Amino acid sequence: QVQLVESGGGSVQAGGSLRLSCVVSEYTYSSICVGWFREAPGKEREGVASIYTTLSYTYYADSVKGRFTVSQDYARNTVYLQMNSLKPEDTAMYYCAADTGGRCLAGGVGGDFDYRHWGQGTQVTVSS
Repeated sequence: QVQLVESGGGSVQAGGSLRLSCVVSEYTYSSICVGWFREAPGKEREGVASIYTTLSYTYYADSVKGRFTVSQDYARNTVYLQMNSLKPEDTAMYYCAADTGGRCLAGGVGGDFDYRHWGQGTQVTVSS
């Protein structure tokens, strides 16, 4: 059973930073695609970033380029999402998701239907 566990959410003021973590277990971590998604109340789930663990290829949504950075600690099977210059519109539940490496090699972050395995989510709230 593939498990993904997110952590690191919280409440910050606009302009602040947070780092989310996603630990991936029971998967061949060496060759998977891990995506970060967010879902705000009343809005569709949005893919914000992804990383191909084999070669650390990364992809970002235009809404977060230059502010968010996805990275990994290969030894810890952990993917991070560093979020800087946070804005109130970044407020959402953030999820990590995983699927085979082919998802990342197809390019872009992809949609939520592209990922079979999901974490439980962690809340990020940015106040103005």
